[in-house]
Amino acid sequence: MTRSIRRTRVLKPGVAAAAALLALSACSSSSDDSSSAGSGTSEAAAPKLSGTVTVFAAASLKESFTTLGKQFEQQHPGTKVTFNFGGSDSLAASITSGAPADVFAAASTKTMAIVTDKEDAAGTPVTFVRNQLEIATAPGNPDKVSSLKDLTGPGLKVVLCDRTVPCGAAAQKVLDASHLKLTPVSYEQDVKSALTKVELKEVDAALVYKTDVKAAAGRVQGVEFPESAEAVNDYPITLLKNAPNATAAKAFVELVTSAEGHKVLTGDGFLKP
Repeated sequence: MTRSIRRTRVLKPGVAAAAALLALSACSSSSDDSSSAGSGTSEAAAPKLSGTVTVFAAASLKESFTTLGKQFEQQHPGTKVTFNFGGSDSLAASITSGAPADVFAAASTKTMAIVTDKEDAAGTPVTFVRNQLEIATAPGNPDKVSSLKDLTGPGLKVVLCDRTVPCGAAAQKVLDASHLKLTPVSYEQDVKSALTKVELKEVDAALVYKTDVKAAAGRVQGVEFPESAEAVNDYPITLLKNAPNATAAKAFVELVTSAEGHKVLTGDGFLKP
């Protein structure tokens, strides 16, 4: 009877180590290739932004949006953000008349409704901040204004925003709630124009937003008044339906509504929604 003998090949220690090293290297290379392929797929899924983003925004957003526009351009080389700041009502009218714009940020839901009612918004506008009125006087408050009622005093020259713009509508709302009648020397088309009258000392006081007093950086003095809580404005923002650069515009809206955007806006005195 013949007995079959199974032979097992035994590698010498040095040869075994070399074989193990080669196997490990092959696995590592395969893993790296897979990782690289996954990374390339991720980058391909996020297209590079370029071109101009045109933003129509309420005048009170000028400082904050200018800062955010520069941040956006730095984050996305090859893009440029241009702004049209003004009264929300006139901006809305321009948009519904066909003015080319990518984004609209209004100082009230009422003025945003001008755009949404015409179905010119792409989706539902989002409230990203709020704002509250404050009395602006000359530095040092020479007329000793300490309350809303003081603005009705004889001889005091006061300016208000036009009632058709959000700051003017808010001012009228607090005056009505306080049963006060105020006759201004003029009605201005946006809040920056009202503030400028105080800065130039053409008037003694104006009802503007807290953010505008802060932005004036010492050129005016702010006087808070409790009645301002009766008219806090919500600020909505939306991508527009016929946006010429919708992809980049959407990214700008995302920046404004992000934690990074809120940090800039609240730093300028806006309230969280």
